[in-house]
Amino acid sequence: MSLTSSDIARLANLARLELQPAESERILGQMNDFFSIVEAMRAVDTSGLEPMAHPVAAIQDVALRLREDVVSEPNQREVNQRSAPAVEHGLFLVPKVIE
Repeated sequence: MSLTSSDIARLANLARLELQPAESERILGQMNDFFSIVEAMRAVDTSGLEPMAHPVAAIQDVALRLREDVVSEPNQREVNQRSAPAVEHGLFLVPKVIE
């Protein structure tokens, strides 16, 4: 996958960024370099390999320190949503930002 200058301009517009031409060219190069690395990684055959829970697990046993998933605070949804401009069915309503 290779991006073009128009792709960078569109992404900058969606992110509400104002890029100078030099910045746009630099970002275009960086993004294309990133995508070339991703494509190289996707080309590696990983069939038959078990996914790791942690990258260090390949060289040593790792015991993940996970805490119990318990509620530690009371539900204060109504209190937290009092200052919201718009709420519906317990959800914050926000303006549509996807073009």
